[in-house]
Amino acid sequence: MGETTPLLELANLDVRFDTADGEVHAVRGINLTVAPGETLAVVGESGSGKSQAMMAAMGLLAKNGRATGSVRYRGREILGLPARALDEIRGAKIAMIFQEPMTSLDPLYTIGNQLAEPLMRHKRLGAKAARQRAVELLTLVGIPDPERRLRAYPHELSGGQRQRVMIAMALAAEPDVLIADEPTTALDVTVQAQILELLRSLQQRFHMGIVFITHDLGLARHFADRVAVMRYGQVVEEGPALRVLTRPEHDYTRMLLAAEPTGTKAPPPDDAPIVLEARAIDVTFQIGGGLLAGPPLEIRAVDKVSVTLKQGQTIGIVGESGSGKSTLGRALIRLIHSEGDIRLFGQPIGGLDAAGLRALRRQVQIVFQDPYGSLSPRMTVGEIVSEGLRVHEPQLDARTREQQVIAALEDVTLDPSLRNRYPHEFSGGQRQRIAIARAIVLKPRVLVLDEPTSALDRSVQKGIVELLRRLQREYGLSYLFISHDLSVVRALSDWIMVMRRGQLVEAGPTEEVYGAPAAAYTRELIAAAYGLTDAQEGAASAGN
Repeated sequence: MGETTPLLELANLDVRFDTADGEVHAVRGINLTVAPGETLAVVGESGSGKSQAMMAAMGLLAKNGRATGSVRYRGREILGLPARALDEIRGAKIAMIFQEPMTSLDPLYTIGNQLAEPLMRHKRLGAKAARQRAVELLTLVGIPDPERRLRAYPHELSGGQRQRVMIAMALAAEPDVLIADEPTTALDVTVQAQILELLRSLQQRFHMGIVFITHDLGLARHFADRVAVMRYGQVVEEGPALRVLTRPEHDYTRMLLAAEPTGTKAPPPDDAPIVLEARAIDVTFQIGGGLLAGPPLEIRAVDKVSVTLKQGQTIGIVGESGSGKSTLGRALIRLIHSEGDIRLFGQPIGGLDAAGLRALRRQVQIVFQDPYGSLSPRMTVGEIVSEGLRVHEPQLDARTREQQVIAALEDVTLDPSLRNRYPHEFSGGQRQRIAIARAIVLKPRVLVLDEPTSALDRSVQKGIVELLRRLQREYGLSYLFISHDLSVVRALSDWIMVMRRGQLVEAGPTEEVYGAPAAAYTRELIAAAYGLTDAQEGAASAGN
């Protein structure tokens, strides 16, 4: 590893927050070190304190937070430094990449302006030199046509490109320590692999120490040299990554590893009735155009894709962002316009008016990726779950409606006595259960599940997967499960559809597709998702 003196050292670090409900003790006297050229993964579930520990180290705690203990950079105490002195280190020597670049990048400024700012501040470059260096940084992180991208705004870039811009900004001053806080959570598996490979190559080039904060133990095992496992603000286990994540000593680490989605789903009987059938579905979007701009640009988001879904079946639809998988899901239930033939329960729906569609839609419901965005913050949980009943069964009296809401909440193992609370009072996993309750209260036959677990911890994901399995068994539900998480799709689905650039590249029984993928693109996806090599596994089993 070269040098042994830590670049960053946290000693007896304690973080507390003053809240309306009293003091919250977020980090409880932890000790961590990062050496030059080393990657330390800090893993744990949401609320474990892993991000707050690093925010404290950077001096970025919220106003109601306070930190005690010690944070040393190259032996110098930096905890409690005045803002002016800390600014000479923060960004220049210790940089941070945040989880969601859209909330970290200013939507009102171009990428070029945002890249130039740290260069002008920390490197004292003039505007022209800063622009030239910004082009070099975008090239370094693998963004094509960097000159043009400097003029782009964040919303004009893909998720992977925005994350690369965040990395470029963090590297602008060539820091010694890079703190990466869940930098790949919302990215597709192939983009995840590219971002991690990029970080690894940049680490070797600059000999940086990296703190990699994640709840994905697979990524930690693949990417880190050492792992620290946090729970309730404490480090419960620490050691070489392959040892900790293959032969854990602490019960909590073993629980996290056991939370990886497992199991397989049996296909429905051959004579199971078809509930949804679609042939040659096309979806085209028009972008831009106008009197001065010329004709609009046509993008074919879904190109001649066919689907047959049986009662009790789960079809997993996988692919990268922009592959058309979510667009296909929306087209199949007529949330967006499409060309092609769609039949629900044997009935063509292409020519149905709004009233006819409404009658069918109570049988087909959708659960979205972000429950916090899809649940109204102004409505109680009871009002949210009962909304569909008010639309589709207006004849129900208030007492009957409330009984059905209670039954739906019990179905998703939520306490019905909490139904008068609001969404912000629940955890991410609980909010997703509320979204599922809202869908199943109407007793549908088909559920479209659009990335319902991608933002959740693995242990919470496992609970949602088990819930969906139970609901399917009890009610004979059919699922279209849209996701870029191949391990969750594998655990839930009996049939896989792989999409790329709007086209279906491969389809078949789940274990056949995973075990012997026919398409090169499918092999690429699977390799990115299950990227740990046999050699690494062998090294772990031999002792680390």
